[in-house]
Formats: sequence, C-alpha cells, structure tokens
Amino acid sequence: MPSGRYLMEDFCYAGGLPAVLRELGGLLHTDHVGVTGRTLAENVAAADCWNTEVIRPLSDPLQPSGSGTAILHGNLCPDGAVIKQSAASPHLLRHRGRAMVFDSIEEYHQVAADPHLAVDESTVLVVRGAGPKGYPGMPEIGNLVLPTKLLERGITDMVRISDARMSGTGFGTVVLHVAPEAAVGGPLALVRTGDWIALNVPARSLTLGVSDDELANRRAEWSPPDMTARRGYQRLYVDHVQQANLGADLDFLVGASGHDVPRDNH
Repeated sequence: MPSGRYLMEDFCYAGGLPAVLRELGGLLHTDHVGVTGRTLAENVAAADCWNTEVIRPLSDPLQPSGSGTAILHGNLCPDGAVIKQSAASPHLLRHRGRAMVFDSIEEYHQVAADPHLAVDESTVLVVRGAGPKGYPGMPEIGNLVLPTKLLERGITDMVRISDARMSGTGFGTVVLHVAPEAAVGGPLALVRTGDWIALNVPARSLTLGVSDDELANRRAEWSPPDMTARRGYQRLYVDHVQQANLGADLDFLVGASGHDVPRDNH
C-alpha cells in the first residue's frame, strides 16, 4: 500500500533516487565522496525529474509534515516502535482503547474467526512473542488480519501492536518493532487484556495506562518464555541477536566488516 497513488515503477520513470537526492541537495552532505570516487553532488548533478507529481519539489510537498514512518516512544516501548502513519486511518492516529493480548500469532489465529470474541473497533490487539529472540527471527507477521466479526460489520481498521515486523508496514494502523520485545522482558510482556493503551502518533507516543508500581509487581511475577532453540545456528542466533532498535544484528558482528582472503582449507 503506497503512501500515494503512484507505484515504484512510476518512481523509477520519474527519475528515481538520483532525482530525489538532487532535490534534497540542500539538506544533505553533498560533499561526501561515494564509491564512484565523486561527491554526492557530482553524482546527481545531471539527474532530471520527469514527473513532479511523483517526485514532488520541496516547495510543493505531498504533505506539510512527514507522511511516512514515525518512531514512537513511551512506557510501552522505551527503545521505540514504528508505525507507517500514511497507511494508518486518520481517526486512529490518536486512540485510546483496551488491550486484547495474545502471546503468539498462532494463539490469535485460533480465535480470530470466533463470532463471540469480546472485541470491538476500539480494542487494541496486542500480539507478542514475535521479536528477534521470541519467535525467533522477527517474522513478517505484523499484518494482523482483523477479527471476522468486525470485518462482517464493515470495520476495516483497528489499532494493532506487535514486536514483529511487516513488509512495507502498509496494512492499516499497526505499531511494529516494539522494543524491547516481550521475550526479553520488555514492557510488552507485562500487558494484560483489559489494560488501557494510548496511541498518539502526532505526539510520537505509545503508553500503557498501568502504574509503575503495578508494572513492578507484574515484572516480579514474570518469567521468560522457554526458548525452543536448543542447538545449532538457531541457538547461536537467539543467544546473540540484538533488539529491533539496534538492527536485529548479531552482537559479535558489530563493528566488523569483511575479512582477509583465507588460507587454503580444502
């Protein structure tokens, strides 16, 4: 789901990234030298924009403020969370509702079609256990389908929150990449069904309406989930993968790049 009515093919024909970089020239460090051996300014000096409806000039932006992804912070996501605000419903950019919590995507799928599910359009669906360590692998399952009973009523969007990811974050009002994830004891692990959650995208906030004392009590009762990874690469990954806000990189790769040609080993 693109932010506007044009697709990447249109973007390519309009001039692509070189045209964007040239338009943004005054906002970039254009004197930096790239792999071509030339500066950024030199690389895009001849880039033309062939369609100003697709690649808008700075003087005529599509929207007066950023329309793409927004980074949220709050007591539910101390290290951040991500939402694609241009894909969200405007009436849900500021929303307060009660949580309905699921510890896995499978748990949600088992009840999503239940006509008696105690959910309405104000409910905030929370699916956890889908972060880098918890799944493991931070899968592309954040595009949570709405409960069948709401779809049958014509409801097409509701607030959904997860420590998972999603391709393009283009599936409605979905908050993703919540960090720290539930599996490592992030606040998402402490949310209970019925808790109030407030989303305020203009203020870049995502907050859980539970007192610090109550969260401390819940944390004292919490225990980490049993990791399914016992051996092999999956165990190595779970033991060393970092959180979403750090790029879900392996900690022993941080600061390293490339290596010398190895000795003969066959």
